[in-house]
Amino acid sequence: MADKGISRRKFLGTSLTAATAFTIVPRHVLGGPKHVPPSEKITQAVIGTGGMGMGHVRSALGDRRGVLLAVCDVDAKHLGTAMNAAKDAGKACKGYRDFREVLARGDIDVVRIPTPPHWHALISIAAAEAGCDVWSEKPMTHSLYEGKAVRDAIQRNGRMFRINTWFRLYGDFYGFGSTVKPIKKVVSNGLLGWPVTVRVSPATGFYWKVKKNLGKTNLTPEQVPDHLDYNMWLGPAPVKPYNPARVHYHFRAYWDYDNGGLGDMAQHYLDPVQYILGKDDESPVEVQANAPWPQHPDAVGYWERVEMKYADGCRIIIESGEYGKMKTEGKPYIEGPKGKLYKGFRLDPPELAEVLESCPEPEPMVSDFFESVRTRQRFGLNEDTCMRSNILMHLASIAIRTGRKLRFDPETQRFIGDEEANRLACPPMRAPWHV
Repeated sequence: MADKGISRRKFLGTSLTAATAFTIVPRHVLGGPKHVPPSEKITQAVIGTGGMGMGHVRSALGDRRGVLLAVCDVDAKHLGTAMNAAKDAGKACKGYRDFREVLARGDIDVVRIPTPPHWHALISIAAAEAGCDVWSEKPMTHSLYEGKAVRDAIQRNGRMFRINTWFRLYGDFYGFGSTVKPIKKVVSNGLLGWPVTVRVSPATGFYWKVKKNLGKTNLTPEQVPDHLDYNMWLGPAPVKPYNPARVHYHFRAYWDYDNGGLGDMAQHYLDPVQYILGKDDESPVEVQANAPWPQHPDAVGYWERVEMKYADGCRIIIESGEYGKMKTEGKPYIEGPKGKLYKGFRLDPPELAEVLESCPEPEPMVSDFFESVRTRQRFGLNEDTCMRSNILMHLASIAIRTGRKLRFDPETQRFIGDEEANRLACPPMRAPWHV
């Protein structure tokens, strides 16, 4: 008999009742090459099975170390697609329309959350309270304030956490032909001097998808399709008349649900910058944006440049290249008083490359989330580091929306003397939802 009905939690909590009996034990129970015993299989649920969600469904179905027990979506069509994928893979998996029913099962080890961002915090916190580890899509949360709430819930309940971005950990870092580690090695060993400026722009290999994620300002109300629970899709967001341009693949274009191209790409791009600079325990103290103002209150608009400055003088400059006439070609990715690092891992002066060979390597980190789940060692990109890179995204977004230079207190996570900015950092949720 296949083991798909035996959960890791159930197996660990069940004693053998016939230990002395002569029994032929199947290989899938003992484990070994290409076999994971039920006691080690990580039970999973995917909440949100749209475009990105189906990537999580396929990942969960294809990993022998785990078993997918539940999928959930407020759109019956999306849910049906996920259920069909599980059926085609020969897996027993149950479908749900309400994430709270998934968490009430009590047999889920890992909850994956590829919903729109305005749901990330609420489901992450509820999953942690239900005793589940959390694998969330980026951005970590829809608002700056929610990041701390998620961090606290994860730690209060002793859970493991990651968001679905990977450049800090492994993989080619865009145009650099290397992982993040050699770049970290250059900066942390002082080869460029201090403080340094990091420029994240098309000229240095990073595209912000601003135009792709512009909201429409002339939406007309339409009938909600029968297969979509629009009220539940909105959840904590304000009630707005339904239009298909708001939901599913277009949600990033509206402030109520995400932050445009920043929400899509910022934690991909800026979390490695935070790691490279050694800023996992702090945040910038100033931020200023160059963007059309006023921004529309509903639809995400254009922006060109945001500069964030840390207390020690380090700066992060992000440029979209999609608004205005700012020229960025020829600029280095990282620049300090002693040298520069360009796209393609070209160092200036060139002799810095020789010095780099004798420098110590960065500290290793856990880069496999299932290893974190099994061993209870924190993932390399965990709730603390995620919270800080999440703040970077929200600082940029709020500077764009307010149209002025802002001062920020990294300890209290509040803007100094600017209540409008603080309201954007902690927007109200629609009842009965709250953090």
